[in-house]
Amino acid sequence: MRARRAEFVISASDPRGFPRPELPELAFAGRSNVGKSSLLNALVGVPGLARTSNTPGRTRLVNWFRVEPPQGTPVAFVDLPGYGYAKVSKTERAAWRPLVEAYLERRAVLRAVLVLVDARRGGEEEEKDLLDFLAAADIPARVVLTKADKLPKAKRKPAAAEVRRALGLAREPLLASIQEPDTLADLWRFIMRQAL
Repeated sequence: MRARRAEFVISASDPRGFPRPELPELAFAGRSNVGKSSLLNALVGVPGLARTSNTPGRTRLVNWFRVEPPQGTPVAFVDLPGYGYAKVSKTERAAWRPLVEAYLERRAVLRAVLVLVDARRGGEEEEKDLLDFLAAADIPARVVLTKADKLPKAKRKPAAAEVRRALGLAREPLLASIQEPDTLADLWRFIMRQAL
C-alpha cells in the first residue's frame, strides 16, 4: 500500500513562509534519529522525496508534501524538525521549538500528528512532553514505533505494550518498518481515516 502520487511543495523556516492551508495535513514528529524522512519516503513510494541523511537532525525546516493516498482525496504530509540528539547547537535546537509550536497551534487543517518512536528505545520524557502538548491543544496524535524490523517478531508486541504504558497511551502504538512494507498498511488506514 503506497501513495498514488507525491511531490514536494515548500519548506518554511518561519511561520510567515507557511503555505496557505488547503489540504488536510498529517504531521510527522520525532527524534532526530528516528527515521522520520525514511518512513515518509516509504509511505509514498518515492525514494529521496524527503531528504534523509546519516547525520541525525538534518531536517531544520518545516517541509510540506502533497500526497495522493492509496484511496481518497489528496492530503499534505508535513515533516517537522527532529528533536533530541541532533548534532547542532542547543541554541539552534531551541530556535526550532517556536517554529514547531507555531505550526501545531495555528494550522486549522492539521488532522493529526504522528509521533514517531524508535521501537528499540521506547518512549521517553520528550515524547511524553510532546504528547501532553498535543493533548492540551486538542490535536489528535498517534504513536508509531519505527524500525520494528530491528526487533525480533516475538519482542515487537511487548515493546509496543511497554511504550503504551510508559507514555500513558489509550491504545497501543502502530508498528512500522521501511524494510517490511506490509507494516505500513495500518498507518495508511489511520492517515486516510484522519484525512476525511
